[in-house]
Amino acid sequence: MKRLLSYRMANLQGQGKRDYQEDSFAFANALDVTLMKKHGLLAMVADGMGGMEGGKKASELTVKTILGDFKEMDVNSDLGIQLAESARHASNEVNAVIKGRGGCTLVAGIFYDEMFNFVSVGDSYIFLLRNGELIQLNHEHNKKNEVYLDSIRDGVVDPRDGREHFEAAALTQFIGMDDMDEVDMTRMPIPLKAGDTLVLCSDGVGGVLKEDELISCLKGKVAGDAVLAMDGLIKMRNLKYQDNYTALVIQCGY
Repeated sequence: MKRLLSYRMANLQGQGKRDYQEDSFAFANALDVTLMKKHGLLAMVADGMGGMEGGKKASELTVKTILGDFKEMDVNSDLGIQLAESARHASNEVNAVIKGRGGCTLVAGIFYDEMFNFVSVGDSYIFLLRNGELIQLNHEHNKKNEVYLDSIRDGVVDPRDGREHFEAAALTQFIGMDDMDEVDMTRMPIPLKAGDTLVLCSDGVGGVLKEDELISCLKGKVAGDAVLAMDGLIKMRNLKYQDNYTALVIQCGY
């Protein structure tokens, strides 16, 4: 019988300097090895948009919707496409309740048969630490990247216009918007290896900690210690406007 990778998981969540916690997260099948091998492991983070109506409601409804969809997914079909369809389903559900006046970002991934598929909407992060190198797997939906991609299509390939745009950090896609028409997703499953560590996190983590700090937190530590190290670094920052922060750490091994 083929020996499959196993996973160690831990989660981190903090309120930061915000009045409310608007992030939501979930694992599915994390505590049942049989279900994990048969149907996969699901991990996701939904970051409710602060300053807009119903951020917490949007993130909770998104998590609930995708958990429900996950139960019906077919592991013999393209899981990336199924995750993308689920993200659109969640967006429609949130929009029906909040009417476009609020929403959340989303990163979600399925670990199955030593492969990883993901979907991403907004500006949360998915990182892979492999052989000491940190790789961001997803593309952020913000004005900076939109302007940069437009410059590539125009044959300019100049990132400065995006970086210097006055709304560089503004979201261009989010779960719950009236006309969400773009998701980032795996076109091909990503093969996993023993020793890989994946992080799914809100921008309260990925937008605060530097690459070398994330590597230091993750490298050579078990998942629980890694999230404690992240938490410690974020609290040391003592940022005046520290956002809610959530991170899931999943380590691969035999």
